[in-house]
Amino acid sequence: MATTLEATGLQLDLTENQRMIQDMVRRFAEEHIRPVMRSYDEKQEFPAEIFQRLGELGLLGVLVPGEYGGAGLGYHEYVVAVMELARVDGSVALSMAAHNSLCTNHICLFGSEEQKRRYLPELASGRWIGAWGLTEPNAGSDAAALRTTARWNGEHWVLEGSKTFITHAHVGQVAVVMARAEGHPEGEGITAFIVEKGTPGFRAGKKEDKLGMRASETGELIFQGCPVPDSQRLGPIGEGFRQAMQVLDGGRISIAALALGLAQGAFETAFRYALQRQQFGQRLFDMQAIQFKLAEMATEIEAAWLLTMKAAALKDRGQTTTLESSMAKLYASEVAVRVTGEAVQILGGYGYVKEFPVEKHYRDAKLCTIGEGTSEIQRLVIARQVLKRFA
Repeated sequence: MATTLEATGLQLDLTENQRMIQDMVRRFAEEHIRPVMRSYDEKQEFPAEIFQRLGELGLLGVLVPGEYGGAGLGYHEYVVAVMELARVDGSVALSMAAHNSLCTNHICLFGSEEQKRRYLPELASGRWIGAWGLTEPNAGSDAAALRTTARWNGEHWVLEGSKTFITHAHVGQVAVVMARAEGHPEGEGITAFIVEKGTPGFRAGKKEDKLGMRASETGELIFQGCPVPDSQRLGPIGEGFRQAMQVLDGGRISIAALALGLAQGAFETAFRYALQRQQFGQRLFDMQAIQFKLAEMATEIEAAWLLTMKAAALKDRGQTTTLESSMAKLYASEVAVRVTGEAVQILGGYGYVKEFPVEKHYRDAKLCTIGEGTSEIQRLVIARQVLKRFA
């Protein structure tokens, strides 16, 4: 169907600079996140101090050009950073990815010069945390059916409605929100707006009590007569849905990287355990059943890595990656669920307790098959893209 990796001419191996970033993020995660991740997970507390440090390292503006205070790096570097954070803690990696890929990247891609200069330095530094509002109680996979409205009253827009399952709903200082401009039928007129915390009529609602990713805050955004000046509109009226789909193409690469990191972290723990654990007078690793599990886990991680890095490489070239992003996100997220589950199985009873990190990886991994488009939606996207490209 598609060309071979060799024929694409893509560079999939890490460069020296990318390996330096990998080493830096890995050291940071081991030294500053691993010792405290269980506490944040149990308390469902957003790790604000960790995010301040991530901002200082340039990891909250990875894709933001240097002129706006960002690191000015590409998707290769971004994937590596997300993976290394997720290898230790999925919650931190998810929040870092949502901040970069969604809110910040939406402004970076579609903001005016004035909007970029106002918001990107604050977001890239970590002084502000960003949220992104597309999903609603009755508009999840069918995102175009959103009901949040924007009414022009002659002076400003007035937003009415609510968003759900929003990362950083409470801790975020600014949100990019999609709303349907009044006068347009359902599915049309969707427009993006930048809304700052403290705007009258804008507040956070219920905070979700989740299975996993518990230190990455998820909640509601509520708009009741919320006035937003036209200067806060992102791009033309009616372009918000198209913008959101383009933002999600990049976001799905970051979710693939998140899934890969979770799988890698669980695999490493299971591998070390299998080398050390003695049963029936031999190491677990010497049992063929365990070798087969580890072999399949390693192979699936490698395949997911190749899909993810190909999508990242194409994104860095400026190419449309709808197909590649969805393939990477679909496969990597389902690999994460399988690999973390097998890691729990290899550790047995120890895999089910919090003394070992695989139970957290296992809980965190499931979100990857849901967020930024479920596995079912990815299959629809892939099928339609395949039809478009090869019919």
